[in-house]
Amino acid sequence: QVQLVESGGGLVQAGGSLRLSCAASGRTFSSYTMGWFRQAPGKEREFAAAITWSGDRTYYADSVKGRFTISRDNAENTVYLQMNSLKPEDTAVYYCAAAGREGISGSYYFYDYWGQGTQVTVSS
Repeated sequence: QVQLVESGGGLVQAGGSLRLSCAASGRTFSSYTMGWFRQAPGKEREFAAAITWSGDRTYYADSVKGRFTISRDNAENTVYLQMNSLKPEDTAVYYCAAAGREGISGSYYFYDYWGQGTQVTVSS
């Protein structure tokens, strides 16, 4: 069982930056692929970024590629999402997710555990 708690959301102007954190409980955190998803009002939850358990592979949605960076610190049981050059369309609740299987994916169904989310609002 893994419990996930996101933090770091807030209000930022367009062009600004935020870093989200996701703290995980459980001794097997280092074996999980981790992902970040987001959901804007009235829209479906969509994939943003993912990272394998070792950090050797990352995967990004086209909409965030080149602006967002996912990383992890297995010693601290934490995964991060550095978001730069933010746009109003990045406004959403951001969710951290963990998958107890090998590989990397942008599919919602690949992930087994979810956090409660943190709000990111980008003003124009």
